[in-house]
Amino acid sequence: MEFLRPTTWAEALAAKAVRPEAVPIQGGTDVMVEINFDVHRPPALLDLNQVAELATWSREGGAYRVGAGLPYAKIIEELGGVLPGLAQAARTVGSPQIRNRGTVGGNLGAASPAGDSHPPLLAAGAAVEVESRERGVRMIPAHEFYLGVKRSALQADELIRAVHVEAAGGPQYFSKVGTRNAMVIAVCSFALALHPRERRVGTGIGSAAPTPRRALEAEDFLARELDWDARLDSALLRRFGELCAQAASPIDDVRGTADYRRHAIAVMARRTLTWAWNDYRKVRAA
Repeated sequence: MEFLRPTTWAEALAAKAVRPEAVPIQGGTDVMVEINFDVHRPPALLDLNQVAELATWSREGGAYRVGAGLPYAKIIEELGGVLPGLAQAARTVGSPQIRNRGTVGGNLGAASPAGDSHPPLLAAGAAVEVESRERGVRMIPAHEFYLGVKRSALQADELIRAVHVEAAGGPQYFSKVGTRNAMVIAVCSFALALHPRERRVGTGIGSAAPTPRRALEAEDFLARELDWDARLDSALLRRFGELCAQAASPIDDVRGTADYRRHAIAVMARRTLTWAWNDYRKVRAA
């Protein structure tokens, strides 16, 4: 196995152009597990740890550009107030050691349906910045990034450079069901973001379909029926949960049954909307 170690972004793009089969590695929390268990043995690894700019973030207008190599721990510590949904999801990732190494860029690159960062990125309407040496930069909306189980819209010669997320305009919540409280792959997960200025609600479902996905019918339902000046109606809340569960297409596996996942998605959808709505009403009343 060849080991490539660029020190600049330009060198990284050049290496990927010459060796498109090289697997990028940053924290290694996914890649090294697959190698250790002989699930995947790539012909080359592209170590991006020396590319310093990937481990930074910046503010660009009302959005935040989060480098693909910024660890979860930094997201929690430095961006928790402006990207609360992503920070909440980051807190559920593995152990402190994993959060110090794991990255959103790695989560996106692996494109696992169970990745914890995917639902809040979908709910927030994030976009993924990717680049190749030959074709330059392109922005991929998060809802177009996931194509199948561990398949993404990333081309063979492209690398993930950053993710762009608007600063939260309203309350955001992430909820996750696992077989224990910590260091566990999600049985299923759900994220919700209120966007009061647009009078809409964003959603994200994880580990309950071949790809992370939004509950589009549920979002449309709330856009039509939600009264932003009133308390939550119990019938509306129940219907929202039902539509979110219908958006999932889960399977039975060792971590949970399809029926359980649908039930859990409905419960998490109702709970996260209630939590977010209560926060929103408190701010309005203050």
